[in-house]
Amino acid sequence: MKLGMIGLGKMGAGMAQRLQQGGHQVTGFDPEADARKALETKGISSADSLQALVKALPAPRVLWMMVPSGKVTDDTVNALLPLLGAGDTVIDGGNSNYKDSLRRAKLYAGKGLGYVDCGTSGGVWGLKEGYSMMIGGDEAAVERLRPIFETLAPAKNQGWGRVGPVGSGHFTKMVHNGIEYGLMQAYAEGFSILQHKSEFGLDLHQVADIWRYGSVVRSWLLDLTADALGKNPSLAGIAPYVPDSGEGRWTVDEAIDLNVPAPVITQSLIERLRSRDTESFADKLLSAMRNEFGGHAIKKE
Repeated sequence: MKLGMIGLGKMGAGMAQRLQQGGHQVTGFDPEADARKALETKGISSADSLQALVKALPAPRVLWMMVPSGKVTDDTVNALLPLLGAGDTVIDGGNSNYKDSLRRAKLYAGKGLGYVDCGTSGGVWGLKEGYSMMIGGDEAAVERLRPIFETLAPAKNQGWGRVGPVGSGHFTKMVHNGIEYGLMQAYAEGFSILQHKSEFGLDLHQVADIWRYGSVVRSWLLDLTADALGKNPSLAGIAPYVPDSGEGRWTVDEAIDLNVPAPVITQSLIERLRSRDTESFADKLLSAMRNEFGGHAIKKE
């Protein structure tokens, strides 16, 4: 199968390589010339515009987008709309909000175009290990695209599947990332407790490595944690600042809308927000209140 890849960041470029290695013909596009050149060094052709990319593909066309969620995805979707013909399909493999995917799919359906939302996990390891894909879309459309998903997945029958209609793929990936927030927070808190018990002089990399085998808390995330601690045991040079890319917020919003309690995921999101507040007014006010009602000392800056 021949398809186009839009967005040649680390993940998009890795997917293009895995597809090419699996026997598919891939043409990539990215607005950054350096990203296109990097892809070409891997033996994969590139186009210097969306128009050129669409022209390079046989009808019915398949285009996979790996671009940031929000405005960039909307801009790309809208730019493609007049270039595509009936029967063409766009796969959004990024971390779009499922509500946006529903809106875009409706827009495309009105033009006779297919739209598939694919929540994709695997990061920079996907090229080697394969990608986990949660796919939403018309059943027949997903079946036509099966060779692509089978090539990208860890195995033909593992790590991917159509989970439901359009929107369900990104919805499932949203919750996946919310769970990821909670798992990461639990590991981070546990290792922080270990690190603060200074009299034991615990080797955190050793502990992580022990837990990787036979333990009920073993996971790929723990494997990566052990790797990080092995490279940098004291985490020197890393600022205690944790970004979020949106999926955790969306998960919490959805939990509230559905009246589903999700305290762990919610608190893990709050901790990420807290990590960015280096001048916490709330904490200063707490200290001031303690001083007012109890005469407790205030620590000066």
